[in-house]
Amino acid sequence: MSKNIISVLYLLTINNFPCTHRSKLNILKRIMLKKVFKKIGYNVNVRPYLKFVSGKNISLGNNSGIGERSFLQDFAEIKIGDNVLIGDQVTILTVNHGTKRDQLIRSQQNEYNQVIIGNDVWLGTKSIILPGVNIGNGAVIAAGAVVTKNVPEYALVGGVPARIIKYRA
Repeated sequence: MSKNIISVLYLLTINNFPCTHRSKLNILKRIMLKKVFKKIGYNVNVRPYLKFVSGKNISLGNNSGIGERSFLQDFAEIKIGDNVLIGDQVTILTVNHGTKRDQLIRSQQNEYNQVIIGNDVWLGTKSIILPGVNIGNGAVIAAGAVVTKNVPEYALVGGVPARIIKYRA
């Protein structure tokens, strides 16, 4: 069965059922996503209503989880490390419009950039990660933050646009 068919089946069926982390349904989700995602680690937890473009550019590390109603716009690569917590309704974007002044925005080429999320990272509920951002190991992204630039290791960032609040002790 092709990856596209499996993606559609996943998004239309099993993706819509709530489940607990260690349930048989979550194991079935992982088996299906293993055929769709570029890479998926062990002991992952993917909550219901996840949305993604194709899945083929998503790598999800070991012991990581994606919260309910999150959206991974995987036109370019999205690399999610090990032990990452992604809260509910998180958006990770990999494409943006060009913004040259001498052309209509709608006429410009899209700009594609990967997103890399290190190990031991927490993305708070409704945070937004923009294209080209690298989030360092151990970082914490506050709920509702809009991350427009790289985040250093162990930094806690928040706000719109996100700024460093402090570093993890």
